[in-house]
Amino acid sequence: MFPDIRGPIASATNDLVDFLVVDYGDAFEAFSNVLLQGLLFIERGLRAVPPWAMILIIAAVALAASRKPLMAVGAAAGLWFIGALGMWDQAMQTLAIILVSVCFCILVGLPLGVLAASSRMFRRGLIPVLDLMQTIPSFVYLIPAAMLFGLGKVPAILATVIYALPPLIRLTDLGIREVDGEVVEASRAFGATRAQILTGVQIPLSMPTIMQGINQTTMLALSMVVIASMIGARGVGETVLLGLQRNDSGTGLVGGITIVILAVVIDRITQAYGRRLQRHRSAEA
Repeated sequence: MFPDIRGPIASATNDLVDFLVVDYGDAFEAFSNVLLQGLLFIERGLRAVPPWAMILIIAAVALAASRKPLMAVGAAAGLWFIGALGMWDQAMQTLAIILVSVCFCILVGLPLGVLAASSRMFRRGLIPVLDLMQTIPSFVYLIPAAMLFGLGKVPAILATVIYALPPLIRLTDLGIREVDGEVVEASRAFGATRAQILTGVQIPLSMPTIMQGINQTTMLALSMVVIASMIGARGVGETVLLGLQRNDSGTGLVGGITIVILAVVIDRITQAYGRRLQRHRSAEA
């Protein structure tokens, strides 16, 4: 009744992966080593900072973002509770993976969002790709990443980037397209070039929307920590995975609480900064 297309698709996919591994294995390994060294540098730096100093730093960041002392106290209390749970090192490992993943998403997502906002044809071709990236189950990303880069932190970062990237591209595109056309025309009338309009008008005015995209990307990256632990990524996700494997509800709960606290702290800080940018934009308008 049905034609057999499963075999050709599976065979073509396996052939493609084999081709990439055989012909470009050295390039993938070199890229993996560079990315891994950067991640390890950030991770060692985070773990080398005394916990009390890190708590003060995060509290200061929360205060600067929100201008609310209560939020700074809440962020400090959340991090202190993570330390009390005995999950400080694992939390710093997870935070390093999130920082690298989000930075990678920003480096890739912002230019793609700008291109999508400036070219309708490019946006039409990009939207189906973003839909596909958001609808494919996150487990599927682990398979090609692990086959091309082996097990460990690097494939976990790449799978996280693919999963968390679409919201940043979409909201960057949306924010730039929502900038008032009269403001853009006024800038052009004063002799501003296209690059000057983009960097001096469109991106600053769309920054609140872009910050929402960064917030959503960060939350999606954090949601991947447990799944990424299945291919060797250390951190809080590994604790949750061990709890599931050993049927140890207590260990799994401790890891889950740590993830929730990290998510709440990061979300509140980024949301507060985005609201400040929005109020500043409204005041200027």
